[in-house]
Amino acid sequence: MAENPFFDPFAQSFTLVAGDGTAINITVPELDAFILYSVQISINYAAQLGASLIFLIVLLLLTKPDKRKSPIFMINSVALLLNVLRMLLQCLYFTGPFSEAYAYFSVDYSRVTGSDYANQVAITVLNWMLLVCVEVSLLLQVRVVCITVLDFYKRIIYVLSTCIGGIAIAFRLALCIENSKYILSLKSQFSLEWLASAANITTSISICWFCLVFVIKLGFAMWQRKKLNMGSYGPMQIIFIMGCQTLIIPAIFSIIEYFVPLPSMDSNVLTLVAIFLPLSSLWASASVDNRRQGSPQPQLGGKMLGSGGTAGPLLDDRFLNGPLSPSATTTTETNGSDAPETHVRDLNLDLEAQKNG
Repeated sequence: MAENPFFDPFAQSFTLVAGDGTAINITVPELDAFILYSVQISINYAAQLGASLIFLIVLLLLTKPDKRKSPIFMINSVALLLNVLRMLLQCLYFTGPFSEAYAYFSVDYSRVTGSDYANQVAITVLNWMLLVCVEVSLLLQVRVVCITVLDFYKRIIYVLSTCIGGIAIAFRLALCIENSKYILSLKSQFSLEWLASAANITTSISICWFCLVFVIKLGFAMWQRKKLNMGSYGPMQIIFIMGCQTLIIPAIFSIIEYFVPLPSMDSNVLTLVAIFLPLSSLWASASVDNRRQGSPQPQLGGKMLGSGGTAGPLLDDRFLNGPLSPSATTTTETNGSDAPETHVRDLNLDLEAQKNG
């Protein structure tokens, strides 16, 4: 039988009948778009769920017992756990009555149970809680990284970091409240697109700000280490690499959201940051342990310090293992022969602080 050249079977329509007898015309491309959207976003959420769960297990297994009491470890672990729960509830959405074809096209959610609504509200709350954990973790790590910075600049960095992180948290909280109202009533007094976009933009700006602080401070410390001939690759370089990675990759996903037609790409931003932050600490800590085992008494490559001095180790237990107290980081006016030791002390305070974080 010859095909009809005026009929496209891939674009044909069919009719759904609503509960009140209203006819709803649906085309095959519309149904295909609905199915494709569900599959794409489910793959995205499932991948984030698996990555977060695996890394949470790795973090719990590889972190040393004495480090598990640190605030940064606790916050990072809670962030990963929250992200696992967030992605699990997101996946459950696409196996529940909200994602049924008839409910979607007819906007008839009469068979959606109270627990399904509760799950969706929980997702919005978990998004906000995860952002709070990420911002607090970044703020604590900025405090660690800037431990040797002059007090005046340190206060400026802390104030700016707190303000930028607070703005991102405030926008996300507003979105959480309005989105929860919309889920429960299925109507909103205004469009939530601008609020969601503002929350994503402020979140990206805050992440970029914190990571920029890491990169600048640790990059300067690496330059000082190279100038003092203290090795080419180690924990500081690791933190620097992870800082650049945490800066660039989430920013890429934030930008992709506006140009690439892939669903919920912005959800990857917080997932990536929640994974990258503890990953850098684990990597740097392992590097420190390996370097200590291989070189128990590191030296400055035999460089002569001062006039008439003899070459000797500049790193000892006082500098490498000493407490990170304010008095330990106070610098005083030194002459030319003592300046290298002051730089070495500050650099190793940076190194030890990152390992302890």
